[in-house]
Amino acid sequence: MKTSVAIIGAGPAGLTAAYLLSKNEVSVAVLEADPIYVGGISRTVTYKGFHFDIGGHRFFSKSKEVNDLWHEILPNDMLDRPRSSRIFYGGKFFTYPLKPFEALFRLGPLRSALCILSWLEARLFPMANPRNFEEWVSNQFGKRLFNTFFKSYTEKVWGMSCKEISADWAAQRIKGLSLGSAIKNALFPRRQPKDSSKVIKTLINSFKYPRKGPGMMWEACAEKTKALGGQLYMNCRVTRCEYDDASSAWTVFYKDGTGHERTLECEHVISSAPMRELVNGLSPEVSEKTKRAANSLKYRDFLTVMLILKNRDAFHDNWIYIHDPSVKVGRIQNFRSWSPEMVPEPDKACYGLEYFCFEHDGLWNSADQDLIELAKRELTKIGLAREGDVLDGCVVRQKKAYPVYDDDYARHVETIRTDLELRFPNLHLVGRNGMHKYNNQDHAMMTAMLCVENIVANTKLYDLWQVNGDAEYHESGEVPAEESAGTAIRLVPTRITATPELAPEG
Repeated sequence: MKTSVAIIGAGPAGLTAAYLLSKNEVSVAVLEADPIYVGGISRTVTYKGFHFDIGGHRFFSKSKEVNDLWHEILPNDMLDRPRSSRIFYGGKFFTYPLKPFEALFRLGPLRSALCILSWLEARLFPMANPRNFEEWVSNQFGKRLFNTFFKSYTEKVWGMSCKEISADWAAQRIKGLSLGSAIKNALFPRRQPKDSSKVIKTLINSFKYPRKGPGMMWEACAEKTKALGGQLYMNCRVTRCEYDDASSAWTVFYKDGTGHERTLECEHVISSAPMRELVNGLSPEVSEKTKRAANSLKYRDFLTVMLILKNRDAFHDNWIYIHDPSVKVGRIQNFRSWSPEMVPEPDKACYGLEYFCFEHDGLWNSADQDLIELAKRELTKIGLAREGDVLDGCVVRQKKAYPVYDDDYARHVETIRTDLELRFPNLHLVGRNGMHKYNNQDHAMMTAMLCVENIVANTKLYDLWQVNGDAEYHESGEVPAEESAGTAIRLVPTRITATPELAPEG
């Protein structure tokens, strides 16, 4: 087969690119390894009529372009949902984002006083240039609050010490939120600004959500792409990509559902596949240095145990972070709180217990029934169910859910990026795993949207790697002056061809 653009992966980035290219009358073919679901980690799995989200996906973005695209793809099926999260620690539940007075009251007077003193010490004598997660969060909250509300959960998620996790991850995920801003927000609550770009993202109190889960968005996107002439091939796993220097063309090799190897010829390749897998499947081969860098990248996997149980209205949060080290579960989702339509029977509840692990470790390799029994015991121990409440369950395993931000990841990614850009000008990396960036789906979508602009214009208008850094993507509180004036689009880096004083074009 031949096409102008081959896209590896039908997640948010891959399908966004496919849809927008098809709108621009560019022939496109998407190759997705999953035999059933589109959406990647943003898919919705169905079990006996119950719907559940893999990881939990709030639809909130500071980008007008992303919000507009969501509405264009799914105009009549987006709900406004209240945001509600808590932390379970020491047998007690704490609102998250932390409400200082509630948290300090529940911790008791002595521990509260020590936490405040620790925070004041961090503000007066901050550590210069924090390198790891522990140092960065301790600078923001103080050492005692770090140990209380961040250390256990974070190490459960990543399976490594907070001293081994890069400060980049903390800066990206919880930027703009500190104990000071939380106290200020509690003492002097302000009305939410109409402009969503001015909200500290960790403090948002509502979000959009498809009626039947995030997969609904990406299933609609896939159908719209096909209606425009785009091709989508399920159960097709890419094995290698060969580049012809003479013609600047690609041949993509993949295995279909029958195990037969097939090929796809194209002018451009857009990859949202894990960077490590892509690099090892390129021909001509990359340098040994680049290959070593790719093989040094690490990923964290997880599995969701979905339980159907008697509805006792045990909690109404979207999810609860489990900081208790006596249980293995890391987070518990309540799918009715995401959308009532996820749970078809009113007398039933549907919870998702998330266990973070590495592929092929003891937890990952456990039998499904053993995992369901573990989840039942831990749910009862936490106090969110009683003996005999659980009626049914299933397990979904998610490989490479999170790219790991260890001390060396940034150096490895830069090595790979430099080599690929030099040797393969029409290979484009997008999305979370494609760029080895721990981002949300709106960021993944924006990398794809700008990639499409580059392809359609047949020139590099935007550096996709600057989407995050250039726009202070996640939780920044300050809004650039040009953005306040409405002359810039959130998440969009300045065009490469534009002079510094010009605002980026949409």
